[in-house]
Parts: sequence; structure tokens; C-alpha cells
Amino acid sequence: MPRSRSLHGFFRRMACVALGLAVVFAPLRSTADTLTVFAAASLKNAMDVLAQNWRAETGHTASVALAGSSTLARQIEQGAPADVFISANTDWMDRLETRALVATGSRVDLLGNTLVLVAHGDHAPEVPLNTLAETLGTGHLAMALVDAVPAGIYGKAALEHLNLWQQVEKQVVQADNVRAALAFVATGEAPFGIVYASDAVAESRVSVVTRFPRDNQAPIRYPAAAIKGGKEDLAAEFLTYLQSPPAQAVFEQQGFETLGR
Repeated sequence: MPRSRSLHGFFRRMACVALGLAVVFAPLRSTADTLTVFAAASLKNAMDVLAQNWRAETGHTASVALAGSSTLARQIEQGAPADVFISANTDWMDRLETRALVATGSRVDLLGNTLVLVAHGDHAPEVPLNTLAETLGTGHLAMALVDAVPAGIYGKAALEHLNLWQQVEKQVVQADNVRAALAFVATGEAPFGIVYASDAVAESRVSVVTRFPRDNQAPIRYPAAAIKGGKEDLAAEFLTYLQSPPAQAVFEQQGFETLGR
């Protein structure tokens, strides 16, 4: 066989091998462009939109896991493969940072929020906070876990500041996260609940019947950061995107407060 024909056959075989390898490893390359984001449950609606928008703009995928900030932080401590963590309060992020689990220099205060009292139904009447115990009667007040989940911690502190906690404590039904507390009110299982203003925007079956005064609650902050040992470069890109004007507009539409930079 002529040498030129032999070489031609060799190169054809190598081309087939290369094509086969490209098919095999294509999914691995796409997986490398998938970012795992652990985010507080109250961010669900905003993150649904932002993950879709980010993929449209960059081709990257943000796989978002939603739960209470305490649950997510503990999972990260136990080695869960998160690349980004967005907490609904600073304490859980502080905890990860003190354990050297946060990528240096990546932490940013992303958003703010406020507390509201919601009632079942879309046209519920206003309820002054000083009449909350009387209005509840024997009914339940839905809240996120008051000793672990940020929305519950903030809510209990606000009620204590108003000298209302002891009056309503026995009526409080606690949920694993703030969206679960919101669901209790939306379905009518509890007539009232304390959630974030952004949660009320996301649920048409509840009404905001009063807003907690800002001077009666600690500032609500959502810190975000890359997790050390994860896809830190891609995480940095995503965190930058979340601070961009288009992303901030999405957050505002969902009832969050964007923080000046």
C-alpha cells in the first residue's frame, strides 16, 4: 500500500477517535459550567428569574438549592458542594466565614428586606400591631423557626421589642423556612403570619395587613459569597451579575431592597 494512502487512513482513524472523545467529554464540559447556588428560601422567585436570565446571557447554568439559611449553612459545613451561598442574615454567613469556608474577599451585602404581618385572603383588613393578640384569639401565627431561621429570629425579636411576644407565643406555629410559614397562611391553615415583604409579593393568596416599623427590628441583610474550594472564578462572575442593574431590578420587582454600592 502506498505510504500516502496509509497516512490518510491513519489520520481518518485519529479523526474518528477525536470525534468520539468530543462526544464523551461534551457533558463534562457543560457540567463544569454549572454553578451550585445555595440560597435562602425567601429568594425563590427572584432566583428562578435570575438563573434563567444568567443562562441566556452567559450560557452558564445556576443550579439553585433553596432552604432556610441555617439548614444550608450546616450543609456547607458538612461538605455539601456549594459554590455560592446567599444567606438571609449575617450570622450564618459569619459562622461560615469564621470556619474559613468563605472565599477570601468574595463576601458582599447583596440585599435588604423588611418584615410584614400577612393574613389569609387577598383583601384582608389592616391589623394594628398593638391589637395582634386580640385579633389572633385562638388562631395561629405562622413564623419560620424562631431560634434558627433568620425570618423567625427577626420576627421574634420584633415582637419582643413591641412587648408582644409573650402575648402571642402560645399561638405561634413554626415552619422550617419562611416560605413554608407563608404557605400556612396562603392555604388558610393559619390566619396570620410574619414573613418578609418580598414573600408577600410572591403570594397572591395573602394580604399585607401591617408592616413592622424599621426602628423595631434589626436591619435585615442578605450577604452573598463564594464558597472556598468551589468554582470560585465562576462564582465571582455570578456575584458580579447579581449586583448588576438588570439583576437588581429583578430583586426590586420581587419586593427586596437593593443596597447602594
